[in-house]
This record gives sequence, C-alpha cells and structure tokens, in this order.
Amino acid sequence: MKRGLFITFEGGEGSGKSTQARLLADRLRKMGRAVEHTREPGGTSIAESVRRVLLNPSSRVAPLTELMLYEAARAQHLAEVVTPALAAGKIVVCERYTDATEAYQGFGRRLDLKKIRVLNSIATDGLRPDRTFLLDVPVGQGLSAARGLTKRLSAGSARAVGGDRIERESTAFHKRVRRGYLALARRDKKRICVIAWGLSIDHVHGRILQELAPLLHGKRNR
Repeated sequence: MKRGLFITFEGGEGSGKSTQARLLADRLRKMGRAVEHTREPGGTSIAESVRRVLLNPSSRVAPLTELMLYEAARAQHLAEVVTPALAAGKIVVCERYTDATEAYQGFGRRLDLKKIRVLNSIATDGLRPDRTFLLDVPVGQGLSAARGLTKRLSAGSARAVGGDRIERESTAFHKRVRRGYLALARRDKKRICVIAWGLSIDHVHGRILQELAPLLHGKRNR
C-alpha cells in the first residue's frame, strides 16, 4: 500500500495549532480520507505520561533531561501511532514534531542544535513531514491567548491557572523560540509554509487546504 501523508503543525504558544489541526482532520475525513490526528508530546499512554511531567508547573526538569524526555516520547509515538498509520496509507496530522524540539530546546534552551538534530534523527529513524505549517504569532499576543485559554480550561480541570510549565517561561525565552522557528522556515522553504498572525480561522484553514492540494492529489514536494 502507498505510504500516507505526514502533515505537521508548528508554532509558539497560542498560535492556533490545535484548532487548525482539528479543522484539517475533520475536512479530510469529510473528503473520505483516512486520518490519524495526534500530537507531541503525547498520542500514546506512555507519551501522554511524559507530557504530564514536562508540562506540569511543579516539575523541575533540567534542559538536557527535558530534551531526552521529548525524544523518548517521540520514539514511542512513532512506533505506536505515526509509522503504522503511514504504512496503512493514512494521512497523519500531528501537532508539533522535530521542528518544535529545535525551536524550544535548541533556540529556547540554547542546547546544541547539532546534537538535537542527531537525536531527532535517531528518535524518528529519519522520518520527515511531507508538509509543515508554521503558524507564526507575535509572542505577546500568543502568550495572552494561551494563558487565557488555560485559565478558562482550569475550572474543573487539572490545568493550572497561569499556564503550563512552558507557557510560564520568560518572554525572552519565547522570543528565542519564535526566532528559531522562523530560522527553520528559511532553511527549509519547500517543506515549511509560514502563515502569519492576524488572519481569521477560516482564512487560515482555506490557505492550508490550498497549500495541501498538490499533495492530496499525489504530487509530493520533496
């Protein structure tokens, strides 16, 4: 069976990744496509357990430990979810992937990018997305949106008011993450499509569908 398509969504906090990934997955299913909508870190019981540790504001996680936990969760996620889905010919829509590790742990935490790329390659066995959508949002607006959503969800939930451990990082940290994402996009223009902040949800969704049209009709842009 022909290998499926691997589509990832990236961006800083509050950029709308989850909304756009869900809209795309729903639209593709209505088109009759088999879709696996997932996220990182997460997607499996082991990876979701790691996610809870990584995002818990009470967790004291050293930068290198953080990196290794993300990579371990990714390896499990690929083994259980992504690789089998692609082998079955499905379209995998994933919120965050290896670009997030370079942006957050490389640019944000200032860990060695060469080492991160080696670890990414090991954890993924070299699997790259067919197309990545980077939803670029100014840090101030993004953090306000993310923290506001967390506050609304916190009533009756396990989420802490004020944001998760990553959302609570400094503005300087998140600015480095954004610069990192944009640097990655400049380096890989064929794969990464940057969509700027300020467009309506429907407009962004339409842009994503337009960009994906060649892939959905069998023309891969490698």
